[in-house]
Amino acid sequence: MHAIRAAVRAVRGQVLAAGRAVRRACAGPGRERDLVVQACKAALAAWIAWAVAGWWLEAPMAFVAPWVAIVLVEETVYRSVAHGLQQLAAIATGTIAATAAALLLHDTMLAMAVVLPTVVLLGHWRRLGSQGVYAATGALFVLTGGSIGVTTAAARITEAVFGAVVGIAVNALIRPPLYLRDSRAALRDATEEAHDILRAVADGLAEDRWDAGEAGTWHERALRLRRLVDDSRVALGRSRESLRVNLRRRTVAPGKDYDDAVLVLDYAAVHTAGVTRTVLEAANHSTARPHPHLSHNYAEFLRQTAHALHLYGHSRFGDRSDRELRQAVDELHRMLDALRRSLTRSRPHHPDEVATYGTLLAQAHRLAAQLVTPSSDPAPTAAPATAREG
Repeated sequence: MHAIRAAVRAVRGQVLAAGRAVRRACAGPGRERDLVVQACKAALAAWIAWAVAGWWLEAPMAFVAPWVAIVLVEETVYRSVAHGLQQLAAIATGTIAATAAALLLHDTMLAMAVVLPTVVLLGHWRRLGSQGVYAATGALFVLTGGSIGVTTAAARITEAVFGAVVGIAVNALIRPPLYLRDSRAALRDATEEAHDILRAVADGLAEDRWDAGEAGTWHERALRLRRLVDDSRVALGRSRESLRVNLRRRTVAPGKDYDDAVLVLDYAAVHTAGVTRTVLEAANHSTARPHPHLSHNYAEFLRQTAHALHLYGHSRFGDRSDRELRQAVDELHRMLDALRRSLTRSRPHHPDEVATYGTLLAQAHRLAAQLVTPSSDPAPTAAPATAREG
């Protein structure tokens, strides 16, 4: 009974999530609307390919055209072209190999035993990429599709070529996808999460709340932050790829400032995880707890670090100026010097206490070192304007 209730809750959660996604797609531009547009384009490509090959021309292998067309309406136009070429090469190889084996051996089962291991191995060839599986698919279509001959094989390859042309053309000519908005959103999400984690840890240290459960939650969030940074890196690569072979391209690709932001967030994720791990170990009594006065000073430093990260995100991708960020980073380094002096004056009574605070201080130094002032780099101006169009 408990399992049934859990399943019902899971289904209800999925339905609610789907409803929220639909509302976001209807509300305005975003990832959800992009997915809807791409799905409609894929369906249109398949319909056009079938209408021409199956209904109008009545081609013998008409089903191949819509099948290839629908899978080649990909996330980016460049990927459609690259995967289209790979897929056609794989289909042609599998089709030719299966046809030749069947005609030479005069036995479909024997031909299947000979050809399939070869084409499956060929599917792992690096030059075919993720499309290598279509070599085996093409061979199976030949060996299980009835009549086998040179004419039939030529028809399959011709229909595949036509479907690829339709899929690529639809993706390239009808609202070709751009993902600049996704890069900025992913970077903002990672920056704000880093800010929130550091603020939460700072509040806990300031109030002397070193509860193991709460410290464990902070550390889990810090570990998830690394995945958000990885998502940002993937989104940035997809943004740049979406501008290649794209007729909608009206701006430059994301510049070095985006790469710098990912690098800063990467370091922030690593050292935030280091801070939360040290706090968790102290909460679990694996290491000594530093003196409350030292903890309070460290909490103030974390608050300033969180503030600097927040300003960094707005300076790079928002409406704040570099001047505020420079002031925040200068203050951060002053607070770091004060932390070093407070450790020298405090003379902790236990060596483990010195080790704990020294570890926290090392992470603080590394965090501050990464929040460099971006005044020497040009601010991103062109990309945000176009990001709203994607």
